[in-house]
Amino acid sequence: MIEIERKFLVTSESFKNEAKKNTRIVQGFLNTHPERTVRVRIKGEHAFITVKGIGNTSGTSRFEWEKEITVKEAEQLLPLCEKGMIEKIRYEIPSGHHIIEVDVFSAENKGLILAEIELNNENESFLKPNWIGKEVTGDTRYYNSQLSKKPYMVW
Repeated sequence: MIEIERKFLVTSESFKNEAKKNTRIVQGFLNTHPERTVRVRIKGEHAFITVKGIGNTSGTSRFEWEKEITVKEAEQLLPLCEKGMIEKIRYEIPSGHHIIEVDVFSAENKGLILAEIELNNENESFLKPNWIGKEVTGDTRYYNSQLSKKPYMVW
């Protein structure tokens, strides 16, 4: 249950031409403590509750536990969340034997576009499309839990 993920800024919207799928996501946080965040997410027709632990020093790896719940349950939990919802459209782009997920944020985080790729190990190589920019893995400002508290539009 260790998630290994790298995160990057996106330099253009040309990724949309390569996307095989896009899904609307709304999520809130029951807890945003850096050592343990608890997220409630509605992703399209599915919903999840997720617990994430503190990341390693590089921010690439951290504990993650996720359980699918009903959309109705998520809708009941979202009002209990801390202030600051995250709204975004997630695009899925094949890249070699990986899927790059690109999140186009809206509402208070409008203007932010992030790409994430999950890896099998921290040193695994992957094809990096030309629309991938600066790496922000480990920069806590780009964690969704922190964007819910200090949105991109107020930076």
